Amino acid sequence: MATELSTFAELKKAPAGGEQAPAPVRVKEIDAQGRAYATGRRKNAVARVWVKPGTGKITINGRDQTIYFARPTQRMMIQQPFDVSERGGQFDVIATVSGGGLSGQAGAVRHGISQALTKFEPGLRGTIKANGFLTRDSRVVERKKYGRAGARARFQFSKR
Repeated sequence: MATELSTFAELKKAPAGGEQAPAPVRVKEIDAQGRAYATGRRKNAVARVWVKPGTGKITINGRDQTIYFARPTQRMMIQQPFDVSERGGQFDVIATVSGGGLSGQAGAVRHGISQALTKFEPGLRGTIKANGFLTRDSRVVERKKYGRAGARARFQFSKR
């Protein structure tokens, strides 16, 4: 049953058909040491990341980022969340990464940094999410199937 509205004032007061619940208010999530923790994943790599206010030092598995990630593209990938949120050099990052290769590990660290930044400063969530850094890249290697040479490849056919 639809009710008729005669003025715009009534329209504002009328309940909407598809009302949505208000967005959850995000709060700062930090531990006793003043750090924000998050887990980042990509391919088979998993990164545990802690972010705290500091000078911009990034440590991965106890080593400096320049030593652990030798390629500049991997280091650039890790810096992206800070560049987008304009927080370069304001946070120290401590990460432990396991599994996968270096490229997957760099992606996992970037995902973890992005999540930890949004936990430390909830106001940054919009800009970081708009650049797609909060979304886990779910592409993984397809498993080899029984009776096949690989994931999809068949064994070579022999006519004779």
